[in-house]
Amino acid sequence: MSGKDDMGEQECKLNGCLFFSTTKLARVFSKIADEAFSKTGLSPSHALLLYIVNREGGIYQKEIGETLHLTPSTITRFVEKLESKKLVSGKTEGKNVFICTTEDGMTLQPDIINSWNNLHNMYKGILTEKEIEQFITISSKLLCKLDNPKD
Repeated sequence: MSGKDDMGEQECKLNGCLFFSTTKLARVFSKIADEAFSKTGLSPSHALLLYIVNREGGIYQKEIGETLHLTPSTITRFVEKLESKKLVSGKTEGKNVFICTTEDGMTLQPDIINSWNNLHNMYKGILTEKEIEQFITISSKLLCKLDNPKD
């Protein structure tokens, strides 16, 4: 095979494809993160949301969505799950929902931080601090431009 199909288009090279590589990396990271956060009884996403609420003491649901780059419906589902576990409580203020931590939610904060540190330690030896910083910078640039193509 010459690397071209009958239409004269270039062959798709999976290992050279940014989409394929980042998706594969995300799957591996998700598995590692699930393991790191298993001690909290929460998924990494739920734990991160709770961490943000705990850190702020209370925060508007819209701000959580902007911080985590998630849709309002996803944030609503996450908050409902945390409310069912009595880790946060929500209070409607007009069109906005203010999310507050609970005593049980705050009790989990050290475990969340420990899980976060464990996750970081799992990949810390693979990349240098400078490489991690560069990767985050490049990823942020891609996210910004792909999410806002007119900017």
